[in-house]
Amino acid sequence: MTPFQPQSEFLRTLSARGFIHQCSDLEGLDRKALSGDLIAYIGFDCTAASLHVGSLLPIMMLHWLQKSGGKPIALMGGGTTRVGDPSGKDESRKMLTVEQIEANKRSIQKIFEKFLTFGAEKTDALLSDNAEWLCKLNYIDFLRDVGRHFSVNRMMAMDSVKLRLEREHELSFIEFNYMCLQAYDFVELNRRHDCVLQMGGSDQWGNIVTGLDLGRRMGTPQLYALTSPLLTTASGAKMGKTAAGAVWLNADMLPVYDYWQYWRNAEDADVARFLKLFTTLPLDEIARLAALQGAEINEAKKILANEATALLHGRAAAGQAAETARKTFVEGVVAQDLPSVAIAAAEVAAGLGVLSAFVKAGLTPSTGEARRQIKGGGLKLNDATVTDERYVLGAVDFACDGVAKLSVGKKKHVLLRPE
Repeated sequence: MTPFQPQSEFLRTLSARGFIHQCSDLEGLDRKALSGDLIAYIGFDCTAASLHVGSLLPIMMLHWLQKSGGKPIALMGGGTTRVGDPSGKDESRKMLTVEQIEANKRSIQKIFEKFLTFGAEKTDALLSDNAEWLCKLNYIDFLRDVGRHFSVNRMMAMDSVKLRLEREHELSFIEFNYMCLQAYDFVELNRRHDCVLQMGGSDQWGNIVTGLDLGRRMGTPQLYALTSPLLTTASGAKMGKTAAGAVWLNADMLPVYDYWQYWRNAEDADVARFLKLFTTLPLDEIARLAALQGAEINEAKKILANEATALLHGRAAAGQAAETARKTFVEGVVAQDLPSVAIAAAEVAAGLGVLSAFVKAGLTPSTGEARRQIKGGGLKLNDATVTDERYVLGAVDFACDGVAKLSVGKKKHVLLRPE
Protein backbone atom coordinates (compact mmCIF):
# COMPACT_ATOMS: atom_id res chain seq x y z
CA MET A 1 0.00 0.00 0.00
CA THR A 2 1.37 3.43 -0.99
CA PRO A 3 1.99 5.62 2.09
CA PHE A 4 -0.28 8.66 2.33
CA GLN A 5 1.38 11.77 0.88
CA PRO A 6 0.11 14.98 2.51
CA GLN A 7 -0.88 17.79 0.17
CA SER A 8 -1.05 20.61 2.72
CA GLU A 9 2.08 22.60 3.48
CA PHE A 10 1.53 22.06 7.19
CA LEU A 11 1.54 18.25 7.14
CA ARG A 12 4.21 18.08 4.44
CA THR A 13 6.50 20.15 6.66
CA LEU A 14 5.76 18.16 9.80
CA SER A 15 6.20 14.86 7.97
CA ALA A 16 9.48 15.85 6.31
CA ARG A 17 10.95 17.15 9.57
CA GLY A 18 9.95 14.15 11.69
CA PHE A 19 7.20 15.63 13.87
CA ILE A 20 4.43 13.09 13.21
CA HIS A 21 3.95 10.03 15.41
CA GLN A 22 0.18 9.39 15.42
CA CYS A 23 -2.84 11.06 13.84
CA SER A 24 -6.52 10.25 14.28
CA ASP A 25 -7.34 10.97 10.61
CA LEU A 26 -4.40 12.08 8.52
CA GLU A 27 -6.36 12.48 5.28
CA GLY A 28 -9.17 14.42 6.94
CA LEU A 29 -6.70 16.69 8.74
CA ASP A 30 -4.83 17.25 5.48
CA ARG A 31 -8.06 18.41 3.80
CA LYS A 32 -8.76 20.75 6.71
CA ALA A 33 -5.27 22.22 6.50
CA LEU A 34 -5.68 22.73 2.74
CA SER A 35 -8.87 24.72 3.38
CA GLY A 36 -6.86 27.43 5.14
CA ASP A 37 -9.05 27.28 8.26
CA LEU A 38 -7.01 24.99 10.52
CA ILE A 39 -6.93 26.11 14.15
CA ALA A 40 -4.94 23.95 16.58
CA TYR A 41 -3.82 24.05 20.17
CA ILE A 42 -1.28 22.57 22.52
CA GLY A 43 -1.58 22.76 26.30
CA PHE A 44 1.26 23.74 28.64
CA ASP A 45 0.87 23.31 32.38
CA CYS A 46 2.48 25.87 34.69
CA THR A 47 4.40 23.52 36.99
CA ALA A 48 7.62 25.60 36.91
CA ALA A 49 8.71 29.17 36.20
CA SER A 50 10.04 28.09 32.80
CA LEU A 51 9.42 25.43 30.19
CA HIS A 52 12.43 23.27 29.40
CA VAL A 53 13.89 22.19 26.09
CA GLY A 54 11.60 19.15 26.01
CA SER A 55 8.73 21.59 25.36
CA LEU A 56 10.43 22.98 22.27
CA LEU A 57 9.11 20.28 19.96
CA PRO A 58 5.42 21.12 20.53
CA ILE A 59 6.22 24.83 20.34
CA MET A 60 7.86 24.26 16.96
CA MET A 61 4.72 22.43 15.80
CA LEU A 62 2.73 25.57 16.56
CA HIS A 63 5.39 27.63 14.77
CA TRP A 64 5.11 25.57 11.56
CA LEU A 65 1.31 25.65 11.77
CA GLN A 66 1.38 29.44 11.71
CA LYS A 67 4.02 29.55 8.96
CA SER A 68 1.79 27.38 6.78
CA GLY A 69 -1.31 29.55 7.19
CA GLY A 70 -2.98 28.01 10.25
CA LYS A 71 -3.86 29.61 13.57
CA PRO A 72 -2.04 28.33 16.69
CA ILE A 73 -3.39 28.48 20.23
CA ALA A 74 -1.00 28.13 23.16
CA LEU A 75 -3.18 27.03 26.04
CA MET A 76 -1.83 27.78 29.49
CA GLY A 77 -2.94 25.31 32.15
CA GLY A 78 -3.83 27.77 34.86
CA GLY A 79 -6.67 25.43 35.79
CA THR A 80 -5.27 21.96 35.07
CA THR A 81 -2.00 22.73 36.89
CA ARG A 82 -4.07 22.84 40.07
CA VAL A 83 -4.87 19.16 39.46
CA GLY A 84 -1.65 17.73 38.00
CA ASP A 85 -1.20 15.51 34.95
CA PRO A 86 -0.38 11.92 35.99
CA SER A 87 0.96 11.03 32.51
CA GLY A 88 4.42 9.51 32.71
CA LYS A 89 4.63 9.99 36.47
CA ASP A 90 5.04 7.38 39.20
CA GLU A 91 3.94 9.74 41.94
CA SER A 92 1.70 12.74 42.38
CA ARG A 93 3.03 16.10 41.31
CA LYS A 94 3.68 18.65 44.01
CA MET A 95 0.57 20.75 44.60
CA LEU A 96 1.25 24.42 43.90
CA THR A 97 -0.57 27.40 45.33
CA VAL A 98 -2.67 29.56 43.04
CA GLU A 99 -0.12 32.34 43.49
CA GLN A 100 2.74 30.06 42.41
CA ILE A 101 0.80 28.91 39.35
CA GLU A 102 0.04 32.49 38.32
CA ALA A 103 3.68 33.52 38.75
CA ASN A 104 4.82 30.53 36.67
CA LYS A 105 2.28 31.36 33.98
CA ARG A 106 3.51 34.94 33.66
CA SER A 107 7.10 33.74 33.43
CA ILE A 108 6.33 31.10 30.78
CA GLN A 109 4.19 33.29 28.51
CA LYS A 110 7.08 35.33 27.16
CA ILE A 111 8.64 32.20 25.62
CA PHE A 112 5.85 31.86 23.06
CA GLU A 113 6.52 35.35 21.70
CA LYS A 114 9.90 34.12 20.45
CA PHE A 115 8.31 31.51 18.18
CA LEU A 116 4.83 32.83 17.35
CA THR A 117 3.31 36.07 16.09
CA PHE A 118 0.43 37.32 18.22
CA GLY A 119 -2.23 39.80 17.15
CA ALA A 120 -5.73 40.18 15.76
CA GLU A 121 -5.19 38.84 12.23
CA LYS A 122 -6.66 35.54 11.05
CA THR A 123 -3.50 33.47 11.50
CA ASP A 124 -2.12 35.36 14.51
CA ALA A 125 -1.49 33.18 17.53
CA LEU A 126 -3.77 33.20 20.55
CA LEU A 127 -2.69 32.76 24.16
CA SER A 128 -5.45 31.28 26.29
CA ASP A 129 -5.79 29.93 29.84
CA ASN A 130 -8.09 27.08 30.81
CA ALA A 131 -8.56 28.62 34.26
CA GLU A 132 -10.97 30.96 32.47
CA TRP A 133 -13.57 28.18 32.17
CA LEU A 134 -12.40 25.37 34.48
CA CYS A 135 -12.34 27.50 37.60
CA LYS A 136 -15.92 28.60 37.01
CA LEU A 137 -17.35 25.09 36.67
CA ASN A 138 -20.04 23.93 39.06
CA TYR A 139 -19.09 20.42 40.14
CA ILE A 140 -22.60 18.95 40.05
CA ASP A 141 -23.38 20.53 36.67
CA PHE A 142 -20.05 19.30 35.26
CA LEU A 143 -20.75 15.74 36.43
CA ARG A 144 -24.24 15.80 34.89
CA ASP A 145 -23.46 17.57 31.61
CA VAL A 146 -19.90 16.38 30.91
CA GLY A 147 -18.95 13.61 33.33
CA ARG A 148 -21.71 11.31 32.14
CA HIS A 149 -19.93 10.97 28.79
CA PHE A 150 -16.81 9.38 30.34
CA SER A 151 -16.40 5.63 30.79
CA VAL A 152 -14.43 4.63 33.87
CA ASN A 153 -13.57 1.39 32.05
CA ARG A 154 -11.83 3.34 29.26
CA MET A 155 -10.19 5.70 31.73
CA MET A 156 -8.73 2.76 33.66
CA ALA A 157 -7.24 1.44 30.41
CA MET A 158 -5.34 4.68 29.71
CA ASP A 159 -1.56 4.35 30.13
CA SER A 160 -1.43 7.33 32.51
CA VAL A 161 -3.72 5.40 34.88
CA LYS A 162 -2.90 1.76 34.09
CA LEU A 163 0.87 2.06 34.48
CA ARG A 164 0.55 3.84 37.82
CA LEU A 165 -1.77 1.15 39.15
CA GLU A 166 0.32 -1.73 37.76
CA ARG A 167 3.32 -0.39 39.66
CA GLU A 168 1.15 -0.11 42.77
CA HIS A 169 1.81 3.61 43.03
CA GLU A 170 -0.95 5.75 44.41
CA LEU A 171 -3.15 7.64 41.96
CA SER A 172 -5.21 10.32 43.64
CA PHE A 173 -8.82 10.99 42.67
CA ILE A 174 -7.89 14.53 41.62
CA GLU A 175 -5.28 13.18 39.17
CA PHE A 176 -7.78 10.63 37.87
CA ASN A 177 -9.95 13.57 36.83
CA TYR A 178 -7.19 15.27 34.84
CA MET A 179 -8.10 13.62 31.53
CA CYS A 180 -11.71 14.78 31.97
CA LEU A 181 -10.57 18.38 32.30
CA GLN A 182 -8.16 18.14 29.36
CA ALA A 183 -10.89 16.61 27.21
CA TYR A 184 -13.25 19.42 28.20
CA ASP A 185 -10.60 21.97 27.22
CA PHE A 186 -10.77 20.67 23.65
CA VAL A 187 -14.57 21.01 23.56
CA GLU A 188 -14.40 24.50 25.06
CA LEU A 189 -11.75 25.71 22.60
CA ASN A 190 -13.85 24.40 19.73
CA ARG A 191 -16.86 26.32 20.99
CA ARG A 192 -14.92 29.52 21.58
CA HIS A 193 -12.44 29.56 18.70
CA ASP A 194 -13.44 26.79 16.21
CA CYS A 195 -10.32 24.86 17.21
CA VAL A 196 -10.39 21.37 15.65
CA LEU A 197 -6.92 19.97 16.31
CA GLN A 198 -5.08 19.17 19.52
CA MET A 199 -1.38 18.35 19.28
CA GLY A 200 1.06 17.05 21.86
CA GLY A 201 3.63 14.43 22.69
CA SER A 202 2.85 10.76 22.20
CA ASP A 203 2.36 10.33 25.96
CA GLN A 204 -0.71 12.58 25.58
CA TRP A 205 -2.42 10.40 22.95
CA GLY A 206 -4.91 8.88 25.41
CA ASN A 207 -5.88 12.26 26.84
CA ILE A 208 -6.25 13.80 23.38
CA VAL A 209 -8.42 11.06 21.88
CA THR A 210 -10.57 11.23 25.02
CA GLY A 211 -11.22 14.84 23.99
CA LEU A 212 -12.18 13.69 20.49
CA ASP A 213 -14.66 11.22 21.97
CA LEU A 214 -16.11 13.80 24.33
CA GLY A 215 -16.51 16.24 21.45
CA ARG A 216 -18.37 13.65 19.40
CA ARG A 217 -20.70 12.88 22.30
CA MET A 218 -21.32 16.58 22.97
CA GLY A 219 -22.04 17.42 19.33
CA THR A 220 -18.94 19.31 18.24
CA PRO A 221 -17.78 19.25 14.59
CA GLN A 222 -15.06 16.78 13.54
CA LEU A 223 -12.01 17.04 15.81
CA TYR A 224 -8.51 15.72 15.15
CA ALA A 225 -5.56 14.47 17.19
CA LEU A 226 -1.89 14.65 16.21
CA THR A 227 1.07 13.61 18.35
CA SER A 228 4.81 13.86 17.97
CA PRO A 229 7.32 11.20 19.05
CA LEU A 230 8.71 11.42 22.56
CA LEU A 231 12.31 12.36 21.96
CA THR A 232 15.37 10.82 23.50
CA THR A 233 18.96 11.38 22.50
CA ALA A 234 20.87 8.76 20.54
CA SER A 235 22.21 7.38 23.84
CA GLY A 236 18.69 7.06 25.25
CA ALA A 237 18.68 10.11 27.55
CA LYS A 238 15.46 12.09 27.88
CA MET A 239 15.41 15.44 26.08
CA GLY A 240 15.53 18.44 28.37
CA LYS A 241 17.54 16.82 31.13
CA THR A 242 21.29 16.82 31.78
CA ALA A 243 23.42 15.74 34.69
CA ALA A 244 23.36 19.34 35.86
CA GLY A 245 19.55 19.57 35.72
CA ALA A 246 16.84 20.79 33.37
CA VAL A 247 17.69 22.78 30.24
CA TRP A 248 15.37 25.72 30.90
CA LEU A 249 14.18 28.08 28.16
CA ASN A 250 14.10 31.23 30.31
CA ALA A 251 17.47 32.99 30.31
CA ASP A 252 17.13 33.89 33.99
CA MET A 253 17.07 30.17 34.81
CA LEU A 254 19.72 29.01 32.34
CA PRO A 255 22.38 31.35 30.88
CA VAL A 256 22.36 31.72 27.11
CA TYR A 257 25.89 30.34 26.96
CA ASP A 258 24.81 27.12 28.70
CA TYR A 259 21.86 26.80 26.33
CA TRP A 260 24.18 27.21 23.33
CA GLN A 261 26.52 24.62 24.80
CA TYR A 262 23.65 22.13 25.24
CA TRP A 263 23.13 22.06 21.47
CA ARG A 264 26.85 22.25 20.69
CA ASN A 265 27.35 19.12 22.78
CA ALA A 266 24.73 17.10 20.88
CA GLU A 267 25.72 13.56 20.01
CA ASP A 268 26.87 13.09 16.41
CA ALA A 269 23.92 10.80 15.63
CA ASP A 270 21.43 13.44 16.77
CA VAL A 271 22.63 16.43 14.75
CA ALA A 272 20.56 15.96 11.57
CA ARG A 273 17.40 15.11 13.51
CA PHE A 274 17.80 18.08 15.85
CA LEU A 275 18.42 20.45 12.92
CA LYS A 276 15.09 19.34 11.42
CA LEU A 277 13.14 19.63 14.63
CA PHE A 278 14.67 22.61 16.42
CA THR A 279 15.77 25.00 13.66
CA THR A 280 14.12 26.56 10.63
CA LEU A 281 17.01 25.82 8.27
CA PRO A 282 15.91 24.57 4.82
CA LEU A 283 15.93 20.79 4.46
CA ASP A 284 18.49 20.86 1.64
CA GLU A 285 20.93 22.75 3.87
CA ILE A 286 20.27 20.25 6.68
CA ALA A 287 21.00 17.40 4.26
CA ARG A 288 24.32 19.01 3.39
CA LEU A 289 25.25 19.34 7.06
CA ALA A 290 24.12 15.79 7.80
CA ALA A 291 26.57 14.49 5.19
CA LEU A 292 29.59 15.95 7.01
CA GLN A 293 31.92 13.32 8.41
CA GLY A 294 34.67 13.11 11.03
CA ALA A 295 35.76 16.37 12.63
CA GLU A 296 33.59 18.35 10.19
CA ILE A 297 30.49 17.30 12.14
CA ASN A 298 31.58 19.84 14.77
CA GLU A 299 30.78 22.62 12.29
CA ALA A 300 27.26 21.23 11.95
CA LYS A 301 26.96 21.19 15.74
CA LYS A 302 27.97 24.85 15.92
CA ILE A 303 25.33 25.71 13.31
CA LEU A 304 22.75 23.75 15.33
CA ALA A 305 23.74 25.65 18.47
CA ASN A 306 23.67 29.01 16.69
CA GLU A 307 20.30 28.45 15.01
CA ALA A 308 18.53 26.93 18.02
CA THR A 309 19.85 29.66 20.32
CA ALA A 310 18.95 32.42 17.85
CA LEU A 311 15.33 31.22 17.70
CA LEU A 312 14.95 31.49 21.47
CA HIS A 313 17.33 34.25 22.53
CA GLY A 314 17.99 36.20 19.33
CA ARG A 315 20.78 36.20 16.78
CA ALA A 316 22.98 38.63 18.74
CA ALA A 317 22.88 36.53 21.91
CA ALA A 318 23.64 33.38 19.91
CA GLY A 319 26.63 35.08 18.29
CA GLN A 320 27.91 36.25 21.66
CA ALA A 321 27.66 32.72 23.07
CA ALA A 322 29.53 31.34 20.06
CA GLU A 323 32.27 33.93 20.49
CA THR A 324 32.55 33.14 24.20
CA ALA A 325 32.98 29.48 23.33
CA ARG A 326 35.63 30.32 20.72
CA LYS A 327 37.63 32.41 23.19
CA THR A 328 37.34 29.77 25.88
CA PHE A 329 38.24 26.72 23.81
CA VAL A 330 40.39 28.14 21.00
CA GLU A 331 42.24 30.99 22.68
CA GLY A 332 42.14 29.54 26.19
CA VAL A 333 41.27 32.88 27.81
CA VAL A 334 38.88 33.67 30.65
CA ALA A 335 35.84 34.86 28.71
CA GLN A 336 33.81 37.27 30.86
CA ASP A 337 30.61 36.12 29.14
CA LEU A 338 30.85 32.67 30.72
CA PRO A 339 28.16 31.89 33.32
CA SER A 340 29.16 33.42 36.64
CA VAL A 341 28.25 32.79 40.26
CA ALA A 342 28.64 35.49 42.90
CA ILE A 343 30.17 34.62 46.25
CA ALA A 344 30.71 36.81 49.30
CA ALA A 345 34.19 38.31 49.30
CA ALA A 346 34.35 37.68 53.05
CA GLU A 347 33.89 33.97 52.41
CA VAL A 348 36.85 33.96 50.04
CA ALA A 349 38.95 35.96 52.50
CA ALA A 350 38.12 33.46 55.27
CA GLY A 351 39.43 30.63 53.12
CA LEU A 352 37.31 28.90 50.48
CA GLY A 353 38.17 25.24 49.98
CA VAL A 354 38.35 24.04 46.40
CA LEU A 355 35.75 21.33 47.00
CA SER A 356 33.24 23.86 48.34
CA ALA A 357 34.05 26.24 45.49
CA PHE A 358 32.92 23.73 42.87
CA VAL A 359 29.74 22.99 44.80
CA LYS A 360 28.93 26.70 45.16
CA ALA A 361 29.55 27.17 41.43
CA GLY A 362 26.96 24.47 40.72
CA LEU A 363 29.47 22.34 38.83
CA THR A 364 29.31 19.40 41.23
CA PRO A 365 26.35 18.38 43.41
CA SER A 366 28.48 17.61 46.47
CA THR A 367 32.00 17.81 47.86
CA GLY A 368 32.14 14.03 47.57
CA GLU A 369 31.56 14.25 43.82
CA ALA A 370 34.14 17.06 43.57
CA ARG A 371 36.63 14.83 45.39
CA ARG A 372 35.90 11.98 42.96
CA GLN A 373 36.38 14.31 39.99
CA ILE A 374 39.75 15.46 41.34
CA LYS A 375 40.95 11.87 41.60
CA GLY A 376 40.06 11.43 37.93
CA GLY A 377 41.71 14.69 36.88
CA GLY A 378 38.37 16.22 35.89
CA LEU A 379 38.48 19.56 37.75
CA LYS A 380 40.39 22.64 36.72
CA LEU A 381 41.00 25.98 38.41
CA ASN A 382 41.95 28.72 35.94
CA ASP A 383 42.70 26.00 33.35
CA ALA A 384 45.13 24.19 35.71
CA THR A 385 44.18 20.68 36.82
CA VAL A 386 43.28 20.51 40.51
CA THR A 387 45.29 17.79 42.28
CA ASP A 388 44.96 18.76 45.95
CA GLU A 389 41.48 18.34 47.42
CA ARG A 390 42.55 20.40 50.45
CA TYR A 391 43.58 23.41 48.36
CA VAL A 392 42.20 26.76 49.55
CA LEU A 393 41.52 29.49 47.01
CA GLY A 394 43.40 32.73 47.62
CA ALA A 395 43.73 36.19 46.07
CA VAL A 396 46.08 34.87 43.40
CA ASP A 397 43.28 32.69 42.02
CA PHE A 398 41.12 35.77 41.39
CA ALA A 399 43.90 37.87 39.86
CA CYS A 400 42.56 37.58 36.30
CA ASP A 401 39.77 40.15 35.94
CA GLY A 402 38.67 39.54 39.53
CA VAL A 403 37.25 36.07 38.84
CA ALA A 404 38.31 32.45 39.17
CA LYS A 405 37.48 30.11 36.31
CA LEU A 406 36.25 26.69 37.47
CA SER A 407 35.91 23.87 34.96
CA VAL A 408 34.60 20.32 34.93
CA GLY A 409 35.88 18.46 31.91
CA LYS A 410 36.33 20.41 28.69
CA LYS A 411 32.90 21.94 28.27
CA LYS A 412 31.49 23.06 31.64
CA HIS A 413 32.86 26.36 32.96
CA VAL A 414 31.75 28.89 35.57
CA LEU A 415 33.34 32.12 36.73
CA LEU A 416 33.39 32.50 40.52
CA ARG A 417 33.08 36.20 41.28
CA PRO A 418 33.65 37.62 44.80
CA GLU A 419 31.36 40.54 45.62
